[in-house]
Parts: sequence; C-alpha cells; structure tokens
Amino acid sequence: MTITPYEQQVYAELQAWQKRMQRPPSWLNRLTHRVQTRLNGLLPERVHQAVTATIKHMVRGVLAGSTYITRRPLLAASLQERETVVDKRIRHYRHAATVEGAATGAGGFLLGLADFPLLLGIKLKLLFDIAAFYGHDVRAYPERLYLLHIFQLTFSSQHTRNAVYRRLADWDAYAKTLPPTAAEFDWRTFQQEYRDYIDLAKLAQLLPVVGAAVGAVANYKLLEQLGSTARNCYRLRWLKELESQPLTSAGKGQPIHRLQSD
Repeated sequence: MTITPYEQQVYAELQAWQKRMQRPPSWLNRLTHRVQTRLNGLLPERVHQAVTATIKHMVRGVLAGSTYITRRPLLAASLQERETVVDKRIRHYRHAATVEGAATGAGGFLLGLADFPLLLGIKLKLLFDIAAFYGHDVRAYPERLYLLHIFQLTFSSQHTRNAVYRRLADWDAYAKTLPPTAAEFDWRTFQQEYRDYIDLAKLAQLLPVVGAAVGAVANYKLLEQLGSTARNCYRLRWLKELESQPLTSAGKGQPIHRLQSD
C-alpha cells in the first residue's frame, strides 16, 4: 500500500498520540484519582443521581438537536483537504468558546454557572462538524456514541482514558457490542470524569475579577484539546479504512475550493 507524503506525516503524528493515550497513569494521576473518588464518595447518592440525570439529559438533548442542524458528511476529499477545513472549524469554535468563557466569567456567579451548558453545546457541535468533514454521518446511532467516546477520551483521568482508547482503537468490533439505546450508556462514569476534569478551572471562573480571564483561557484550552483528540480519533479510522481500500482511492477527492467550512 502506498500513502501520500501528507498521510505519512499524519501517521507519524498519530503514533505519538497513540503512545500518549496508552501510557499508564502517573503517580500524580493515581493520587488525584483517589482524592476525587473519596470526594465523590462523600456526596449523597441523590446528588450523584441528580447530576448524572442532568448531564445525561443535557447531552442527549444536544445530540438529538445537533443531528438536525449538522452538515452532510463529506464523501469525496483527500485527508489533507479534510483536515484543512477541520482546522478552520476548530479555530472557529475555539474562538466562540473563548468569548463565551470571558463573558460568563465576567458576569459573576450566576452567569458563570450558565457557562456549563453553553460550553457543552459548543463542544458537541464541534464534534458533529468534525465527524461530517471526515465523512461520517452522525445521524447514525453508532456514530453519535462514537462522539461520546471521543468526549470521554478527552475529558477523563488517564486510567479511564486507557480503557476508552482501547474501544476507539478497535471501534468496528466494539460497535457490535453497543447497547441498543443511548439510555444504557454509562452516564455516571461519563459525568463524574467530566466534572472532575474541569472542576478546578470552572470553579476558578466563578471568582470575581479573575473570572473572565480564567474562563477565556480554560475554554480555549478545552476546545483545543477536544479538537486535537477528535482529529486523531478520525485519523485512526481513516488510516484503518485506507488499508482496506484499493490504492487508486488514496489521496483523491474534489478540490479544496469546493469545500464549505462556514
């Protein structure tokens, strides 16, 4: 099999990313995980149930709504053409999240609380757009669960990240074992890992004076990290699919000027 120079560069970058996803938790990761587990154990069960239900309905609502406003999957383009427009979308949503974080951080405690659902919506819409640019139809149930796994891979402890990565690395096989509906997804682990991951930055955003700056920087980095993780996950799928395709299919597609990124 022959791949293009750009795909060779992507392959090298992907290998480095895969090593980061599979490295064992550091002592600091393990310590942080134990502390967070103990803190979660101090919370009453009804609190966990309430938070889990809130995040579950929020994410499912955004997922359901985004399927009607997302773009159609891009079916004819090279990997390089796709990633050119993907990078533009990441910059677009990163800017939107930065402005939103600064505005809600400057608005005090109540507006700071509003940042959570607003930022969540921006993150999920970014994932929908990236999926479409890589040629995947997010109206399909397995593709929406794939997005949730990308989300979980990005915003989890290293211990959980190892397990989620293994599922994504062999997605075709894992997809056959998916629950029949999103209601059976492990929402509790999802919300705890996400909440623990962003708690410090989001709590600092509620502080007076520094809230705007903290909100802007935190949202910028969270969107940058999500975009990078999503890009590498879809790169992994792209290269696996490329291995099973005829050589004539590699690197062909419509000109980049015909792609729409706005």
